[in-house]
Amino acid sequence: MDFSIRAANVDDCKDVARMNMELAEYEKVTEQVTITQRDLEQDGFSKNPFFHCVIAEVPQQHKSKDGHTKIGFALYFYSYSAWRGRAIYMEDLYVMPEFRGKGVGKALMSKVAQLGLAAGCTQLNFTVLETNRSSVDFYLRRGCSDVTSEMGYHFMSCCGDAMRQLAQP
Repeated sequence: MDFSIRAANVDDCKDVARMNMELAEYEKVTEQVTITQRDLEQDGFSKNPFFHCVIAEVPQQHKSKDGHTKIGFALYFYSYSAWRGRAIYMEDLYVMPEFRGKGVGKALMSKVAQLGLAAGCTQLNFTVLETNRSSVDFYLRRGCSDVTSEMGYHFMSCCGDAMRQLAQP
């Protein structure tokens, strides 16, 4: 299948928002999505962006059954490990279901890894739902490791009221 991977631009935010909601539907967490297309435009394409994104796109003749040519994305940002230095964190990797199994996810992840290496990163980090066995297997086949089981680390989060309370002196 013919597709390309490229850096996202502000005009892609509508499709990223759409695919982000599709991902949330797949993971059965749509109620947790509060990000809008406008948020993506501001947060990803301002002078100091909070994230970066790559897009998978097919030619018009291979568009989705719903008429979309933007069929996948990987959203990432740079971080830092006190033990290993520069890191890249892949927040989301998504490919529309009808395009899975065609190398698109691998190409998106490969592009994020290439960008990380070019920036001097020593590791690519991400999370995946424990119940999403096909994705866990996909990542393991690519040489990734499950640090939760290997090292006992757990990804933690503090948000909403808990974060506001934590911020109190």
